[in-house]
Amino acid sequence: MPKIELTWKDGMRFEGVPDSGHTITMDSDKAHDGTDMGARPMELLLVGLGGCTGMDVVSILKKMRKHIKNFRLTISAERAAEHPKVYTTIALEYILEGDMDEKDVERAIDLSQQKFCSASAMLGKAARITYTYKLLKTGANTP
Repeated sequence: MPKIELTWKDGMRFEGVPDSGHTITMDSDKAHDGTDMGARPMELLLVGLGGCTGMDVVSILKKMRKHIKNFRLTISAERAAEHPKVYTTIALEYILEGDMDEKDVERAIDLSQQKFCSASAMLGKAARITYTYKLLKTGANTP
């Protein structure tokens, strides 16, 4: 079971240290008594989702013996009108370059969402998550 220790530093700043030992700083902006020195907690959720699904997709493609030259992921989220701190829709766009085809990418994304990415399973209960991709052939200019 993961264990994360959080320590209040000052204002609205907290530092979390997960089992990996890396310090994660969470904070608020100065208008809300923060120092603006760390990520917002909701931003960290989105980064966690992107990292989780991104690592899954890369791992699945590698197991399919596909060569990945470049991989990027863009996440955008919309907040609820009645509760502006809650995301209602989250859109992920993968940008991949390598020797895979569309079916390979679609299969990797589907497997990640159905079986592997726990962040997606958790956040998917609160928000509608969509996934799209752009596939660039090796040697193409990346956007």
